[in-house]
Amino acid sequence: MKTVLITGANRGIGLGHARRFAERGVAVFATARRIDADDELHRLAHAHPGRFTVLHYDAADPEAPAQLKAALGDTPVDLLLANAGATGESGQALGNIHVDGVLDLIRTNALAPLKLVEALVYNITLSERKLVALQSSRMGSIGGNTTGGSYEYRLSKVAVNMIARNLANDLAPRGVTVVALHPGWVRTRMGGQGANIDVETSVAGQQQLLDTAGPAHNGRFFNYDGTELPW
Repeated sequence: MKTVLITGANRGIGLGHARRFAERGVAVFATARRIDADDELHRLAHAHPGRFTVLHYDAADPEAPAQLKAALGDTPVDLLLANAGATGESGQALGNIHVDGVLDLIRTNALAPLKLVEALVYNITLSERKLVALQSSRMGSIGGNTTGGSYEYRLSKVAVNMIARNLANDLAPRGVTVVALHPGWVRTRMGGQGANIDVETSVAGQQQLLDTAGPAHNGRFFNYDGTELPW
């Protein structure tokens, strides 16, 4: 792995990936919706001069993929890790479904990564690894749904899982491998402090999987520990 691009890299799992890849000597393009000159991403850029670039990217902005493409030019991208996402409103139980909330979440969690792949597919095909990873969730597994609830979030993650499978089919002739990932229930601002694993455990497991991912993994859905999940 020579070059990775990570969206939503300013905190949580995305930041953990950016830090670990940088420590491994990989060139990192780390994106964030809000860029603060004093934030952790800029500290990482100072610690890894010439190998860590901070870029602006807002998954809710339909113009953002083209802007990111313009910033990258024809730089090869071995791994596009579409990690940026949102959880939506708290009221997601039956009888309290917010239609506009569902549609906004699908735009952010599913359509944004799709448009990002569209914009950067040339950069991906220029690389050696040609790898796309969409950060999904076990909450988007139809086969694994035994509890119900969380309609807005589940619908957005079902959508991103279908996008991952579709991209895997469409891009296979160009040598691109596409996987959907579940990071586990992670102790972050999104996951809460009651979650059962830390960021380092999730990131280490996902990177171990991504280091070996290839055509045999194409179009599949994996837990952070490398086990395959049902769609």
